[in-house]
Amino acid sequence: MTRPLNLRYLQDLWDESLAAQLDEPELLRYRSNLLGSDLRITNFGGGNTSSKIGMPDPLTGSSVEVLWVKGSGGDLGTIRRGGFATLYLDKLRMLEALYQGVSAEDAMAELYPLCTFGQNAVAASIDTPLHGFLPFAHVDHLHPDWGIALAAAANGREKMEEFNSRFQHRLIWVPWQRPGFELAMMMRRAVEANPGCDGIVLGGHGLFTWGNTQRECYENTLRIIDRLGQFVQEHLDRRGVALFSGMAQESRAHRASLAMELLPVVRGLVSGQRAMIGSWSDASEVLRFVNSQDATALSHLGTSCPDHFIRTKIRPLFVPAHSQDDAEALRNNIQKALAAYRAEYSDYYRRHALPDSPAMRDPNPTVVLIPGIGMFSFGKSRTEARIVGEFYINAIHVMEGATALAGSTWVRDLPQAGPAASSEAFQTYGNYVALPASEAFRIEYWALEEAKLRRQPLEKELSRRIALIVGGASGIGRAVALEAARRGAHVMIADRDLAGAEAVVEEARKVAGREFVAATGVDIRSREAIAALMRATVAQFGGLDILVNTAAIFPSSPAGDISDAMWATTFDLNVMANYLLANEAAKLFAAQQTEGSIVLTSSANAVVPKRGSEAYDVSKAALSHLVRELAVALAPRVRVNGISPATVVKGSTMFPRDRVIASLNKYGIAFDPAADDDTLRTRLAAFYAERTLTHQPIDPDDCAQAILFLAGPRSRCTTGHLIPVDGGLPEAFLR
Repeated sequence: MTRPLNLRYLQDLWDESLAAQLDEPELLRYRSNLLGSDLRITNFGGGNTSSKIGMPDPLTGSSVEVLWVKGSGGDLGTIRRGGFATLYLDKLRMLEALYQGVSAEDAMAELYPLCTFGQNAVAASIDTPLHGFLPFAHVDHLHPDWGIALAAAANGREKMEEFNSRFQHRLIWVPWQRPGFELAMMMRRAVEANPGCDGIVLGGHGLFTWGNTQRECYENTLRIIDRLGQFVQEHLDRRGVALFSGMAQESRAHRASLAMELLPVVRGLVSGQRAMIGSWSDASEVLRFVNSQDATALSHLGTSCPDHFIRTKIRPLFVPAHSQDDAEALRNNIQKALAAYRAEYSDYYRRHALPDSPAMRDPNPTVVLIPGIGMFSFGKSRTEARIVGEFYINAIHVMEGATALAGSTWVRDLPQAGPAASSEAFQTYGNYVALPASEAFRIEYWALEEAKLRRQPLEKELSRRIALIVGGASGIGRAVALEAARRGAHVMIADRDLAGAEAVVEEARKVAGREFVAATGVDIRSREAIAALMRATVAQFGGLDILVNTAAIFPSSPAGDISDAMWATTFDLNVMANYLLANEAAKLFAAQQTEGSIVLTSSANAVVPKRGSEAYDVSKAALSHLVRELAVALAPRVRVNGISPATVVKGSTMFPRDRVIASLNKYGIAFDPAADDDTLRTRLAAFYAERTLTHQPIDPDDCAQAILFLAGPRSRCTTGHLIPVDGGLPEAFLR
């Protein structure tokens, strides 16, 4: 019988009826998914789980013990059976005879593939020996904020003993050591020296727990983490408003609008080497930290847990700000602080790099903190930008917990100190202990981390770019949105038909992922609505790189007469709206100080006069020249181009059923009045195709390919140009 969990914060999600149907590897997967589903237990991509499972050797058939351990780069919350590395446990343990000390750490990792069980290509993580040399069947290594707060406290060992006494646990302490073979040896010795221990606190790092069964391991992990939460929270409650030495300033009432004004500015500044997607948070714990007296000192100390600073870099950029600073003053503050940050990061690299270290990475921050406003976080995707922010919130929780655990006496000999670093090497503030810069560098520029980066898939043509597709609910716009998503762009789909735009979002998410696509409604006749559209795009992704407009109107009436009001509406939508879109987008490009691309949709009718379509034709002729005027006005940073398609019937809102039927009758084309809309459109499109040189109907995707060629990097030297997508219309050849 297991002891009752008596959880206060966490929830026991184990379903015994489901677990009874699973074999041991699936139980490991199940346990991992449950643990990874709660960010209070471990952060995204952080931590490891393992099981030692008896399995038949594929060569001999005899039973051997196999270590199943989360593969390198995996995420516990989403991992599947195929995401675990599998190693012969006896072979892994034989590597001890080859171990020649810390200097040989990388060489040991190169031997892990030789221990692989079966034909498993999943790379073993650097934490593999930590699991393999512990004498327990099932092991969890996690990074709960409450646990790291204890591990990063100057009096952490003393507080651990207080925790043990209060909750009848037997946690033991192991000082800081970079993950790898040496730490595995230290942990094994610590367990052997403390029989009956039920967990390990790794100084400055995280928590290890275990059990004899999958269920027992899960229970022990939940019980210890929940009780650590109770312990830390009691200290936080006692500290109250005095946490972080109290507030230095209040949060701004209009911080959201100011943040949206600053986000593209910051995005442009941190995208000097590689474009970034941005996110903003004013979560309560973020504001409590950035507004505090201690924020400057603590943020500069950097994070403690290796899993944190791999994402957030060694430290965030903290921007000094006063409550009276306006947007212009804040921009200046950001630029000055960023210049100092880059110089400091370059110095950090020079001081610690070895001849065989990887080249210096991007010196720009991934987290930017501004008092009164909150936190900006950046990554190669919206998902990563969000996760980076979540990781720094984890770091804030750690700092608040560690400082709340402070006692009345100063700790001289830090418990994190050990063979890897002396007490003098660590920096502390208010009982919080950060990793030494030398140790941080050894992890950030570790050859094994470099190898992990190289295993990541190649980025796509439009990765890291933000595309706003206006008119994206149907026709050409829908095709552009879907193709941009396939090419890796982050896509905002805007249309007056919001329901249609949201339907395209669901299509695009199937190829791009949930966080890569969003939708919003817009009336492009209104500058205010367009400005709101730009703000929505910034709020979603952090800025803008590509603007495409495919929205237009073809005026018609039953009698064939176009009224003055319809002429005005046609020019409002087909000309003025394009100018307003480009003008508002140009403000964003200017704020970012980055290159941008605009592609507008004209028509073959711009150069081919026809009876009965004068308003449409003249509006498109004006739009074609607007492309050229904008190209001149927005150069050199922004390229402006367009396409000139012939009639696109498929998926076009300009071809409702009644207009299709009217056109079929006009041209004397036989058709079945009972046929569905798509059949009638196909019939009309085939007629139009016969009038071209290629005899090919113009498909929305044909236009999308041309638009994204102009929008993307392959046309970097092209601006002020319109590409015909008309199947070859001799009457549209330019003279």
